[in-house]
Amino acid sequence: MDGVLVHEGKALPGAPEFVRALRDADRPFLILTNNSIFTARDLRARLASSGIEVPEEAIWTSALATAQFLAQQVPAGSAYAIGEAGLTTALYEAGYTLTESSPDYVVLGETRTYSFEAITRAVRLIQGGSRFIATNPDVTGPSAEGDLPATGAVAAMITAATGRTPYFVGKPNPMMFRSALNRIDAHSETTAMVGDRMDTDVVAGIEAGLQTFLVLTGSTAAGDLDRFPFRPSHVVDSVQDLVALV
Repeated sequence: MDGVLVHEGKALPGAPEFVRALRDADRPFLILTNNSIFTARDLRARLASSGIEVPEEAIWTSALATAQFLAQQVPAGSAYAIGEAGLTTALYEAGYTLTESSPDYVVLGETRTYSFEAITRAVRLIQGGSRFIATNPDVTGPSAEGDLPATGAVAAMITAATGRTPYFVGKPNPMMFRSALNRIDAHSETTAMVGDRMDTDVVAGIEAGLQTFLVLTGSTAAGDLDRFPFRPSHVVDSVQDLVALV
């Protein structure tokens, strides 16, 4: 989503046309994001405000992938969640009970205001036997004033205090892509990933067996490619270059 379709709330070149072409061609697609703060409904509205029209069902977040994963592992389980509506709503809709009393899982997601009290509670619950899950490993997130500590950084703090490493569900874990494939009943051999980051999008796409398109409108510049031991299938300036391929 960010760096591919939008940047700071504005549509990137060709993004509305690309999504419209996918819809007009009736091609199944999902817009993925590691951001677990917002619900799919929130993100649909944010995209619409930038001129990109997508149905709510076409958005797949790390919170949704995490909730699906937990529901498969322990159906109707319980969790202590640190996060915002995107995470708590996903867990609730997956049949999970949110509790501070001996939960099956401690689930760490993104929030604008991490609470020391909540982190302390998470540490003690994990020490008491709750399993540790995190929505994504991103260590920083953007803000108007600069980077903010994100899920990966807070997870590292909890790991240091407990000796327990979380299982990260979001990118670059290819599980997020595989869960997305299952959601739209797609096969890896006939599916492509379009992303702007080599270290999350492209590597996860490769490991999930997808064709990978790197766009240069986000975190990765053309000169950065040689720093990585793997390559995307294709490199393009922006999604504008992909409209004709749809």
